[in-house]
Amino acid sequence: MAVLAAGFCFTLSFTMAAEAAAPLKIGYSDWPGWVAWQVAIEKGWFKEAGVDVKFDWFDYSASMNAFSAGKIDAVTVTNGDALVTAAGGAKNVMIIVTDYSNGNDMIVGKPGIKSLKDLKGKKIGLELGLVEHLLLLNGLQKAGLKESDVTLVNTPTNETPQALASGDLAAIGAWQPNSGEAMKRVPGAKPIYTSADEPGLIYDVLTVSPASLSSRRADWEKVVKVWAKVVDYINDPKTQPDAVKIMAARVGIKPEAYLPLLKGTRLLTLDEGKAIMVKADGFKSLYGSSKIVDDFNVKNAIYKKPQDLNKAIDPTLVSK
Repeated sequence: MAVLAAGFCFTLSFTMAAEAAAPLKIGYSDWPGWVAWQVAIEKGWFKEAGVDVKFDWFDYSASMNAFSAGKIDAVTVTNGDALVTAAGGAKNVMIIVTDYSNGNDMIVGKPGIKSLKDLKGKKIGLELGLVEHLLLLNGLQKAGLKESDVTLVNTPTNETPQALASGDLAAIGAWQPNSGEAMKRVPGAKPIYTSADEPGLIYDVLTVSPASLSSRRADWEKVVKVWAKVVDYINDPKTQPDAVKIMAARVGIKPEAYLPLLKGTRLLTLDEGKAIMVKADGFKSLYGSSKIVDDFNVKNAIYKKPQDLNKAIDPTLVSK
């Protein structure tokens, strides 16, 4: 029995050691606020911080699927999509706000469409239930219009450039680079409303499985602290060219083409993120913004029941 007990203890210790040594797995994709992590990867900042992290590169939807399948410990998503993922059964906890969309998401009108008011009675192509739908509703409300004043045509985001060029739509809703491609295809087309008109409408986060956060909390705290170095390096004029070079290479475009995309993304320092992860109403709070998205998701039958935001957000790691 003593031999068996010793063997069991050895096996248990070995398993625990193996788990402790396993890298944290994070899925990321081509949004600039998430590509920013590439700077930390290539600079070796996770090793310096004493945490073993493995980043896996995905298309955006595939990254959420991998998280939902339990193949990765964390994923970079919008706050709205974090709620959608949780409602689908893959519970997660937002531990850091990396940025908010500051113009990269936009409603693009054809030539002759100068404002959202000009869209009354016209067709708009966008992906129903996603962030551009929410962005449009936000803009229409400010313009004194209702959703019923326009006709929405469900259009996959990556097909919006072709759809705008087809001649049947007065406007499309898309994020970069699709929105930029739409303007290339239709000379004279221009943004008539963007995420820069409502900062905080679309927050981008790193969200973690509750099990990983519980068992590796100290390691996740180290990951959060690395973010501070990333933002400083990208925002510093002296080091920004190197950062943009790294980020552009990750997505396979030239640095000069990447810089405008970065400017449409407002990166947040840890202190700025801490201020946003405070309970309040409205778009200046991750809680307030997420409540608005949650209401939108339920209203549009993306899921049935409101999500518990107290469980969906953990602001304590940015407060360390």
